[in-house]
Amino acid sequence: MVRSTGFKKVKTTIFISGNGSNMKNLIKFSKIKNSPIEINLVLSSNKKANALNYLKKKKINFKIFDFKKKNKDEKKILDILKKKDTQLICLAGFMKILSRNFIKRFKGKILNIHPSLLPKYKGLNTHKRAIINKEKFSGCTVHIVNSKLDSGKIIMQKKVRINKNDDPESLSKKILKQEHLLYPKALIKLISRN
Repeated sequence: MVRSTGFKKVKTTIFISGNGSNMKNLIKFSKIKNSPIEINLVLSSNKKANALNYLKKKKINFKIFDFKKKNKDEKKILDILKKKDTQLICLAGFMKILSRNFIKRFKGKILNIHPSLLPKYKGLNTHKRAIINKEKFSGCTVHIVNSKLDSGKIIMQKKVRINKNDDPESLSKKILKQEHLLYPKALIKLISRN
């Protein structure tokens, strides 16, 4: 499992595809004194991801892979992660599905944050589906990634009330705020457990 030895921080790579708000949040979290993680790389599946401008500005090492040749790209990524001595992967709005083989290589060491209270509403359009089904609550979940979509062991969840006047956009904003609080807490919980 993920192990933090003494004061040594766990070397962590973040995988992104878009705006990177959870990525920025994790980078800020990694810089606080007692943070258990150190970000050694960000990997993007989208060369036009808004998050890349932030990484350039902050001089944070990143690589881009479009996953058009998934097997080839994953092999290259695994080589890079090995060289970087990556111990943990945090998916943060990463919109590609990793292969079974890739997940097996990092078994129990890939985390994802999902905008619903899993096991409800796996996959996409979570906010819209929760509203259509007249749910009273939604939320977010940090879980370990396994080979089934959004089905791995849950580390932590945070509930968010759905108001009558909420639409997918307003609900998304409310849940995103909670995601930013939950991801660091889940990392502390996971790493201190080992």
